[in-house]
Amino acid sequence: MKVVIFGDVHGNIVALERLFEIEKSDTDAFVCHGDVVNYGPWTNECVQFLQTIPNCVILKGNHEHYFIDGAYDGKNVIAQTFYQHCYKNFNPSLVNVIKGYQNKFELQNFTIQHTIGNQYIFKDTDISEIKIDTNFIIGHSHQQFHLKKNGFDIYNTGSIGQNREHIDLSCYLKYDTDTHQMELKNFVHDVDKVINQMKADNYPQLCVDYYLSKKRYK
Repeated sequence: MKVVIFGDVHGNIVALERLFEIEKSDTDAFVCHGDVVNYGPWTNECVQFLQTIPNCVILKGNHEHYFIDGAYDGKNVIAQTFYQHCYKNFNPSLVNVIKGYQNKFELQNFTIQHTIGNQYIFKDTDISEIKIDTNFIIGHSHQQFHLKKNGFDIYNTGSIGQNREHIDLSCYLKYDTDTHQMELKNFVHDVDKVINQMKADNYPQLCVDYYLSKKRYK
């Protein structure tokens, strides 16, 4: 069985639809590790789109919790500004949908969840103090990598919708449960469509400038 694991979609329907165009015909199941919502201009559409996909497990990320709670508790000004704009446009009828997302999912000998210990784990993070007692597939840091600790594997899928280095590069994993092969994959999506929609939706200039600053192909 071939399984695509992805997450950190962040309201980017352009990248999300492209993922399924690429992988749907050759994939048996999908697992989203959370953060479907916020940042991009299509939070509602991304939630609704994933509801139509058969054999798709969806997990909660920290941004689902922000939308469920109706509050963002972070200090980052850019993130606060995005949240204030996106949350006011969130369809309240979808709250129960994201409440129904799972917290974690077991796939063979991997635990898939948004992150470990509510921490941002990057490829250069010192993980010596983090308890690792199984193999993990995570997201949250929007950076794709593979680490090993104490004989266990930690894979980060990266981000489908908001790569923090090159915002137009979408990253994900594909796992073959028969051969146990894990493939780190990516594709480039048309982020200008995202930015143009943000402008049309009257996003604060701070948010538009953030996306413009992260374009790989400027």
